[in-house]
Amino acid sequence: RHIAKPYRWWQVVERHTIEQKARTEMKKVFKSKIGLELAIPLIVVFGTVIFLTVFEKPGWLGFVILLLPVLFVVHIFMITIYTIENNKLTIKSGFLFNKTIDINTIKKITETNNPLSSPATSIDRLEITYAKFDSVIISSKQKMEFINNIKALNPNVEIKFKKKSKE
Repeated sequence: RHIAKPYRWWQVVERHTIEQKARTEMKKVFKSKIGLELAIPLIVVFGTVIFLTVFEKPGWLGFVILLLPVLFVVHIFMITIYTIENNKLTIKSGFLFNKTIDINTIKKITETNNPLSSPATSIDRLEITYAKFDSVIISSKQKMEFINNIKALNPNVEIKFKKKSKE
């Protein structure tokens, strides 16, 4: 008959340390959700202006000048990512916005549709409240997976979802 040996205190501490290290060393990258409510108006405005510039009064210089803001917006939409690594959340939006937050300082994650300017490319957003009074709004494509990863590293984070309307 095999009798399991009880763990000694240092084995318990070592096992906990290994598990904690495995949780904090994972690297997860989440892309921003691209919402049609932001993309379509931008496409219509930029498309109309470029069309009028090229066909109404042909001027390639005007086209090239207008192409720069279009490429900038496309760059922002494509390079907005949220990375969880080593107990840190790094939010990167193009080359303009780069913020790192210690996950242990996150107090609350709230589902929101707040249209304020933020590193989010959709109106389907999450507001992350951290430190004393700081917050940032993001729009992860995999919202629940993102929340679960944050909760795994900081179980004290309060999660608030929008109330679903009854149909």
